[in-house]
Amino acid sequence: MKPTVARIIDANFNRAREAFRVMEDFARFVLDHESLAKRLKEMRHELVGAVASGDRESLMLARNTAGDVGTINETESEYQRPNAESVVRAAGKRLGEALRVIEEYAKTFDETMARRIEQLRYRGYDIEKELALLMRAHLAFADVGLYVLITEALCTKSWRDVIKCVSDEVGKVCFQLREKGLSDAELLDHAGAFVECCRDAGAISIVNDRCDIALASGADGVHVGQDDLSVDAVRRIAGADLLVGISTHSVEQARAATALHPDYVAVGPMFATALKPDAEVAGPQCMRKVAELTQLPKVGIGGINADNAGDVFDAGANCVAVCTAIIANDEPGKVSRSILDARQRSTRPVV
Repeated sequence: MKPTVARIIDANFNRAREAFRVMEDFARFVLDHESLAKRLKEMRHELVGAVASGDRESLMLARNTAGDVGTINETESEYQRPNAESVVRAAGKRLGEALRVIEEYAKTFDETMARRIEQLRYRGYDIEKELALLMRAHLAFADVGLYVLITEALCTKSWRDVIKCVSDEVGKVCFQLREKGLSDAELLDHAGAFVECCRDAGAISIVNDRCDIALASGADGVHVGQDDLSVDAVRRIAGADLLVGISTHSVEQARAATALHPDYVAVGPMFATALKPDAEVAGPQCMRKVAELTQLPKVGIGGINADNAGDVFDAGANCVAVCTAIIANDEPGKVSRSILDARQRSTRPVV
């Protein structure tokens, strides 16, 4: 290996190793995602093993930090990061670039090393995407404890007043538009008004079932059930433009859903509900088991009110979805506050 090539390999080995560490620590300390942190750690060690298959001593001896002309080249934004998520995104891009450089120059002296780094690079792209989706969900639902389902026919006040009253009372809220009986044209028109109202209130807007309506109306996301479009299908249609949530009714369904990397998982019914009287109750015990499976945001749904919301939060829910207990009440803001008070009293810290 030529000394100049050794310098290139050494510099990019350090870049890649440091990028892995940045991503690993975010997964570990911010997302509390044990399995993702473990995989990043394993990939970091694989990088060390792959480069060690060459002549590591030559790399160290070729290092010349004091004489490196690149250490004085800086950009205006190099020392500016708006948040921790932007730090991780930058690390992901740096990782791919560094691994590609190692791979290309390794071809000049060690084909086996180049192939190992190539495979690591492909896996790095996949884990960068997975981490990006998790970060998006983490950011979207970080301060959201209440998820309100809006069906106009069930609202005592106007649906616009419900959104305003609830948002004014409790701050950041997620609202889902759930209208089953409208034509496509009527639903799109209604969804456009719904999205605008949510945006004015600083709330997240989700459309039930319909990925096309969510995209066309400019909603923040779409929620799908077990018999609707799959999470993968929505991703193929919408790319990263929509948050995607999925309903699950058992631990097995939740396990299968999390493998598809949705932005959040709804679990329920938590309790018997008049909206779905024939549904088998999963209960808080199901939420407790799902909470052990994933660090994705978890939304408890079904029969939740101010009296039982605390049980759902205690079981590990980040958020509770409520319909008639709020929208059919004369004081939706007041009821919303009483439900969120249960989150503050929860015996389980919200991840």
